[in-house]
Amino acid sequence: QVQLVESGGGLVQPGGSLRLSCVASGSIFSRYAMAWYRQAPGKTRELVADISTGGRAKEADSVKGRFTISRDNAKNTVYLQMNSLQPEDTGVYYCNAGGIYFSGRLSLGDYWGQGTQVTVSS
Repeated sequence: QVQLVESGGGLVQPGGSLRLSCVASGSIFSRYAMAWYRQAPGKTRELVADISTGGRAKEADSVKGRFTISRDNAKNTVYLQMNSLQPEDTGVYYCNAGGIYFSGRLSLGDYWGQGTQVTVSS
């Protein structure tokens, strides 16, 4: 079992930055691939970025060059640095753990955080 707690969301103007954090507890963090998903109002949840146990990171095309995922195994924490935020980045951001890579793509893990709201608006 893994418990995940996200933080760092908020209201930001277009072009601004936020850093999301997700702290894991209850199991050995370093054994889990981690991911960030988001869900915008009226839309399905989408994968934003993922990072393997070895630190290999991948971001979705829609955020590539603006968002960066990273992890600190000593702190049991995964981060999402979000720069140049745009209104279309608005949504609830969720941390996910336990996915498995198949042909380079990460499946949905079993463990979810409660989500943190990100709103980009002037």
